[in-house]
Amino acid sequence: MLTWRGEGTDRLEQVRLQVNGPRIKAYGRIIAAATDAHEAFSASYELVTTDTGVTRRLSIHLVRASGETQFAISRDMENHWLVHAPGGESVRSDFDGALDVDLALSPLFNALPIRRLGLTAGSPAVEVPVVYVYLPDGAVEPAKLTYTPQENGIAIVSPVATSTLSVDDNGFVVDYPGLATRV
Repeated sequence: MLTWRGEGTDRLEQVRLQVNGPRIKAYGRIIAAATDAHEAFSASYELVTTDTGVTRRLSIHLVRASGETQFAISRDMENHWLVHAPGGESVRSDFDGALDVDLALSPLFNALPIRRLGLTAGSPAVEVPVVYVYLPDGAVEPAKLTYTPQENGIAIVSPVATSTLSVDDNGFVVDYPGLATRV
């Protein structure tokens, strides 16, 4: 079990992980109070990766004062993503070659490319295409994240933040300044 507390906001994320080498199964929840930027919400998720750490499936149940939404994002054997949106809509895309998903406001999802690519001090900088899920609105879009390993952590540039992460020996985020700290 890993738990992160939001920095400067009332937000928690807790996740139960099953890790087998690069393979991850995660069952988590983000709970956030209303802020000037967004309404209060709760997002429960289930994440499954392949034996090589590539995202296979992400299911999300999003609860807001304005309503409830469920959607799923899965990757097929032809490296295409299928997004099952609310209302029965589906989108099929390669999302610019993405192998990972990233859930906004979640430190957990940064571990996916960090672990899969073995990023540590001395590794070259990488630009990682992802299927990006914005919270709390649930929009799903292609995005690029840049990870630059440094002596003091891993610098990240994402669609919503620029920071330097500290990670544990297993590649999971300990501190994401400006977003959350593990407790």
